[in-house]
Amino acid sequence: MSVEAFDRVQLDGTGFDRITECEVVAVVREAIASGRGGRIMTPNVDILRQAQVNKRVRGYLDDADLIVADGMPLVWASRLSGTPLPERVAGSSLIWSLSAGLGRDGRSIFVIGGNPATAEAADGATRAARRLAEDCPGLRIAGTLCPEYGFERDRKVYAEFRAAVTAAQPDLVFVGLGFPKQEKVITKLREGLPDTWFIGCGAAVNFVAGDVDRAPRWMQRTGLEWAHRLTTEPGRLAGRYLKHDAPYALRLLTAAATRR
Repeated sequence: MSVEAFDRVQLDGTGFDRITECEVVAVVREAIASGRGGRIMTPNVDILRQAQVNKRVRGYLDDADLIVADGMPLVWASRLSGTPLPERVAGSSLIWSLSAGLGRDGRSIFVIGGNPATAEAADGATRAARRLAEDCPGLRIAGTLCPEYGFERDRKVYAEFRAAVTAAQPDLVFVGLGFPKQEKVITKLREGLPDTWFIGCGAAVNFVAGDVDRAPRWMQRTGLEWAHRLTTEPGRLAGRYLKHDAPYALRLLTAAATRR
């Protein structure tokens, strides 16, 4: 099963692959077996909004081999336009399903991100990797890194970071550094790892590590996961969600219904 087997649904200038989560895993497993690397992006409303005005964000999307909708408003817009996406495919779910799929093939992952280590516990990337290895038989951990804030601005530190990931030769790298930093890092890492798959997974590393609780399944299914995130991080997310993303989502849905 190749990427080319799926057509794309256009939403405000971005093509989303009409693909399920299970099919994403199948595509990545087959590509790795064939020696082909790639990049998965999981845009939500906020990323799609930024892509309209930010050339760098648009460039990340243009570089992706798979683009899946991490947000129910995007799925709803596709349905209103008459070209429905099969389902929401969230990065916080893919970190589990991809790990399970790669485990069946004896493949390796590298985990980047998470909270720093404390006197009581290892850093978030290490704890997330341990949990994935425990729950996904056969999965190998090529390495983990929990870089300090601003590491990418120190040329020497950034070079050492890139060298460590490249030397590990992982089959897949989960980069949970937040958007857009994680995508900038992935673009650089791909230069030295052309046969590796990459996915920017945001808070998923913290979810797996157990440092942040993900929304209940009913909120995920009904498109209310943003409300759960808002209650847990109101200071950081209120302005973005309410001032920018909500009006954009409304315009996107209205435009989709009008086009149909």
